Amino acid sequence: MPQLFTNSALRHRLFDIANVVFMLIFSFIILYPFVNLIALSLNDGTDAARGGIYFYPRVFSLDSYKLLLQNQKLLDGILISILRVVVGTFSCLCATGLLAYIVTIRTFSGRKFLRLLFLVTMYFSGGLIPSYLLILSLHMTNTFSVYWIPSLINVYFMLIIASYMQNLPDSVSESARMDGASELGIYFRIIFPMSLPVFSATAVFSAVGHWNSWFDVVLYNSSGEWDTLQVYLTRMLLEVEALQTIRDQEQLHAMIGKVSPVTLRAATTIVVTLPIAMVYPFLQKYFVGGITLGAVKG
Repeated sequence: MPQLFTNSALRHRLFDIANVVFMLIFSFIILYPFVNLIALSLNDGTDAARGGIYFYPRVFSLDSYKLLLQNQKLLDGILISILRVVVGTFSCLCATGLLAYIVTIRTFSGRKFLRLLFLVTMYFSGGLIPSYLLILSLHMTNTFSVYWIPSLINVYFMLIIASYMQNLPDSVSESARMDGASELGIYFRIIFPMSLPVFSATAVFSAVGHWNSWFDVVLYNSSGEWDTLQVYLTRMLLEVEALQTIRDQEQLHAMIGKVSPVTLRAATTIVVTLPIAMVYPFLQKYFVGGITLGAVKG
């Protein structure tokens, strides 16, 4: 018996060590690209062309960030991106949450048909040209509304939220109906507060989608009046890459100094990634309870 106990304890200890080693290697694989980008963004552009930069900058320089931040349009792009994230996420959760609640009401006879109707849109769409013609006919091009109105309903989020709501006790909403509460009252006073974990998780997904979106900006905002941060940084990066083809090295040095496309691309990635990445620590605790619990029922 003591021998068996010793062997069991040894196996558990070996498993713990192997698990820790695996998680350390896995964490390193995930974090290294981001650390490498930070090192490149803080390195001199001319020196970065030599390569060999991994964890820290070899020749420290802030020229890439200075080039990004010296234009006033960058601040305008940041404000528009933040406004899009706030308005787009809030409106999407409001509309999608109400739809998710409707398809979970057991007394609503059309809930299965309604869910199937929206589910079809996940696999079949009109295509790019019909979507553009629709936006054009609604006079939403070159307006801020084109960023959030087309994304009011997200079917994937609806399925996640509806699955979570189906796991809530039916007795809570039934007792509220017996007391004379309306469906909107039940949703906002009972269902929504109890579903905050899944709403918080989907809010992060929606915010990341709006923050990283750029194709609709290029497609529907030809005037450039509502350019977001991502589009502005992309255009700046393309301009710097074009300047690298200039044969006059003195003119090139006067225009971009010691900035190279490699360092500017790294700095652009850091500027775009950091703001939205800072949201995750505040909502991380809701992911497990919000997503996995909602996946119990389909």
